[in-house]
Amino acid sequence: MTMTPVKRHAAACLAMAGSLLAGTAEAYPLDAYSETGIRRLEGLRLANEGKVKDVRQPRGATLPLKDVDLRLAGSTFDLPPADPEFNRQLAALLGGNLDGYGLAVLDLTDPAKPRYAEHNSTYKQNVGSVGKVVVALALFQALADVYPNDLEARRRVLKTTMVTADGFSQYDHHTVRMFNVETKALTRRAIQVGDRATLWEFVDWMMSPSSNSAAGMVMREAMLLRQYGTAYPVSEAESKRFFGQTPKGELTSLFEKTFFEPITRNELNLDQLRQGSFFTATGKKNVPGPGDSYGTARELMRYLLRMEEGRLVDAWSSREIKRLMYVTERRIRYASSPALTDAAVYFKSGSLYECSKEPGSHCGQYMGNVKNYMNSIAIVEYPAGDRKLYYMVTLISNVLRKNSAAEHQALAGRLHKLIGQMHGDR
Repeated sequence: MTMTPVKRHAAACLAMAGSLLAGTAEAYPLDAYSETGIRRLEGLRLANEGKVKDVRQPRGATLPLKDVDLRLAGSTFDLPPADPEFNRQLAALLGGNLDGYGLAVLDLTDPAKPRYAEHNSTYKQNVGSVGKVVVALALFQALADVYPNDLEARRRVLKTTMVTADGFSQYDHHTVRMFNVETKALTRRAIQVGDRATLWEFVDWMMSPSSNSAAGMVMREAMLLRQYGTAYPVSEAESKRFFGQTPKGELTSLFEKTFFEPITRNELNLDQLRQGSFFTATGKKNVPGPGDSYGTARELMRYLLRMEEGRLVDAWSSREIKRLMYVTERRIRYASSPALTDAAVYFKSGSLYECSKEPGSHCGQYMGNVKNYMNSIAIVEYPAGDRKLYYMVTLISNVLRKNSAAEHQALAGRLHKLIGQMHGDR
């Protein structure tokens, strides 16, 4: 049976609506509640001690805050030339469907002799929720611009600013962890209009369970911070007035200033990495985005390298973004490889898939037959705390009809083995 164009479009839209980074990988070190006020961290810390009922973390997810730090602080090198033999080995790991992958790997096990390989590294596509690292960069750039010499003021804004979810948060099916520190009660559900949390908690929800609702609110707050400067935070009434009464063209210009300028100011290539719209439907309606969202393996690798060197905004901002990427709960996709269980993994993932009926084809989540985007970025320190192996990976793929989450997981294991062999199976 052949679908009509209208039915095919409807099916594709339903599939894509449910596909934006499902999963629950969470971030930030577990002992950081007093530093950040992020309440779910206290819940997970107590769970690891057996004091409350929740998941426990593998060894790789239990580094203390002081040990989650920048490993290349003070360095200023960019990507070295690709190593031909490493390139050959990388292509061999991919097997067939080479055209469906963009991959970059930077081996820093010996930081004095970095080794780089890439395949289709400028292949560009929508990277889904990986684009939330661009939102994080935009927020920390705005904080630094408002308080260039006052780190305590930046922390205060993150930790004490109360944000109330409004229409910008709607809608998203991803659940977030809401832990009551006093009663020790844990609730997991999607963010609803009226939910209140600190700005730091909304950023954590955006980066950890990858809530699109949280991303919508963080993007709203980043624009308000850029607009109001030291007068931020503003009241909910003023926020509503500003977004309701400001001409759409001016809002689009503010969007570009908030989310595009930090890319170029941090010497990244806007033609290779961009978040061009809100992550929520209401956000897109309120603030028209200026264009497409996309990324490439090479530019995402340059983002990770500059972060590790402390060159995304400044060392403090780079460190905070890295901590927000530290996986401290159930690992998904690339990060779920059993080979990485004992590794500290700093990770972001995103997906988009699209289906249409075709004879003899099974199509479903992460197995699109029209579009099957899967995107992963990771820093691996293995084992956690010792770093006998230390490397970065950025991977984007569009291999139709295959379970891309499983493909990324399998590739993670093969690549980890290869890098171990390169260093004498450390």
